[in-house]
Amino acid sequence: MPGLDPVSARAVAPGPAGEFDAAIVIDEQDRPWFVRCPRTPAAGARLESAAALAALLARRLPFQVPVPKGFATLPDGRAGVYPVLPGRPLAFDALPAGPGLAADLGRAIAAIHNVDRGVFDEAGMPSYDADSYRTRHLADLDRAAATGHVPTALLSRWEGALDDVTLWRFAPAPVHGGLTGSQVLAGFDSDEDAATGRVRAVVGWEDAKVADPADDFAAIVTLAGPAAVESVLEAYANSRIERPDPHLRRRARLAAEFAQLTSLLTAVTLGDPDRVRAMARRLVELERRVTDADLKAPEPVSVVPREVIVPKPVAAASPAAANGSGSGEDTVAVHPDTLFDDTAPVHGTAAHDDSAAHDDTVTLDGTVTLDDAAALDDTVAMDPRTLFDATEEIPTAHGPASPSRPDAPATPTPDEPA
Repeated sequence: MPGLDPVSARAVAPGPAGEFDAAIVIDEQDRPWFVRCPRTPAAGARLESAAALAALLARRLPFQVPVPKGFATLPDGRAGVYPVLPGRPLAFDALPAGPGLAADLGRAIAAIHNVDRGVFDEAGMPSYDADSYRTRHLADLDRAAATGHVPTALLSRWEGALDDVTLWRFAPAPVHGGLTGSQVLAGFDSDEDAATGRVRAVVGWEDAKVADPADDFAAIVTLAGPAAVESVLEAYANSRIERPDPHLRRRARLAAEFAQLTSLLTAVTLGDPDRVRAMARRLVELERRVTDADLKAPEPVSVVPREVIVPKPVAAASPAAANGSGSGEDTVAVHPDTLFDDTAPVHGTAAHDDSAAHDDTVTLDGTVTLDDAAALDDTVAMDPRTLFDATEEIPTAHGPASPSRPDAPATPTPDEPA
């Protein structure tokens, strides 16, 4: 790498897969560099594809990713030289719940899953739809069963989960593929308060692909507390472009279990008997820990509508008139103060009697005239069609209703309010 003059170096513990050797190198300007060396040609190819993807993601994510600044040729590929990124690895089992670090972790995962799938395709990452991903798990399960190191109870558990096709209905998304606490680097505003942490960088992109979004929650749902998991998932759902599917959490638990299955198959492929025995013991321990409740679907939420009481309208005065046809229709009397303006002129014809000059007697459309004895002040002339049935003959006398209409109300006398 031009311009890098190493002064010292120290080894870094290899990851659980043991695919890479790693070291921290300090140059003469006291700058730290991270160097990864593949142990096999397959690991070298994975390092190259991860480097290509990181270069594309660097300007698309709200946190830093490891982009190599140089390479060194080796027999099994090339070693990558990276600047050391800020932050410290997280311990998911100590992740605090709430709107701080847990919520920021959820938003960081959502940012990964929101990346355009074409970016991962351009970097040559694998891509699976929901059905092909389920089929891939079935094939791994058959291979693991043939080794004889998988407990029978786990085989039955995983076969049942993979046969439930409703569990595997998800929208594929770009995923990190192996997200653990050691690959999430966080910085803290206060060393005394873990909730002040923010995700600064995400490393280890060798397993990135377009697949099940639940894969990136496997370590979180296994190690973090229930409240912290809820905080992560809530922030994730609020930041995702697409709505998360309802079985995300269940498949995340399965993904954590399948990770141990994958480790067993890797040990068998490498021909490492010690690692095979170690993974077999882990599977026996897993069999003791798991329960059927881990993969049980959540109970559906039933919403009971609240009873809404609608108040009845306040009853007005007595009806102005009834329908003469006897159909049972009700005519509601409305107080005139709510319909007319007292200051406006009244359009109608008024007849004044000489003997009661101060009493205004009103003629209703020239048909009925109220006598002076009514002594009604400010009686308004109104069109009878607004009060009565147009097919009904308006009575010309004051008194009881006509015998031909026994159901009609009596015409009000002058001493009674109309």
